[in-house]
Amino acid sequence: MMDWLNLLLPAWLMGTLLVFLTAPLGCLMLWRRMSFFADTMAHGTLLGVAFAAAYSLPMWLGVALLAVVLVAILSFLHDPRLPNDALLALCSATLLCAGLLFIQQMPSLRPELLSYLFGDLLTIEWADLPVFALIILLAVVILIRSWKSQVQVAIDPDIAVSEGVNAQWQRLIFMLLLALFTVLALRAVGSLLMGALLVIPALSARLIAQSPKQMAIIAFVLAQGAVTIGLWSSALLDISTGLSIVLCMALIFIVLFTAQKLKSS
Repeated sequence: MMDWLNLLLPAWLMGTLLVFLTAPLGCLMLWRRMSFFADTMAHGTLLGVAFAAAYSLPMWLGVALLAVVLVAILSFLHDPRLPNDALLALCSATLLCAGLLFIQQMPSLRPELLSYLFGDLLTIEWADLPVFALIILLAVVILIRSWKSQVQVAIDPDIAVSEGVNAQWQRLIFMLLLALFTVLALRAVGSLLMGALLVIPALSARLIAQSPKQMAIIAFVLAQGAVTIGLWSSALLDISTGLSIVLCMALIFIVLFTAQKLKSS
């Protein structure tokens, strides 16, 4: 029993800490209609991993540098004539293909490709938690301080600007926080599932929430439950933690959506 706890408890604590970011960021992403942005950022992590391996850098540093570069690229490409979702699709496909191409050229990275794609929370150790907790705490403080402005910009940018909110600055903060999330979540759910970790709890919460604040709180509770059930299920069934957590989130959404449909009919 103690062996199980030593293996699962650090992973569960890491997943619990991540939810403090995933719930509010996921809600903001839905309100901004930028769900594709998370996938774009996540797919870019593969290229960051390959870059770090090529230059003997820590993996987190390569992913962080790539995330910052991607934010700069998206800011540069921002143009009223070009739809955001189309730009994100362009960057997402390009980064994913480039990352896979580089990893294929590095034999040392090939055995770990599946863990980069789908993640493995069970690789988290006790020594990793203080650093992760400090970074997440800093991100949550920034998010709390800018929350009101972020919600205003997400709901109606024009009104927010008329009330003195710097929409461009808030957009940059939002993208940098998402970039930070991708660095932290790579080991948890991998590059292919990060978007689901953000979007699904927020979608589920939207079905029953009556206000933005309520939606963020419900998304937090649902994500915490899915992380707990998914992690322990992965250990019992011997499946990937990332897959198990995302499937639990999807199951919660299906149950809530079905209940809403039956109620309305």
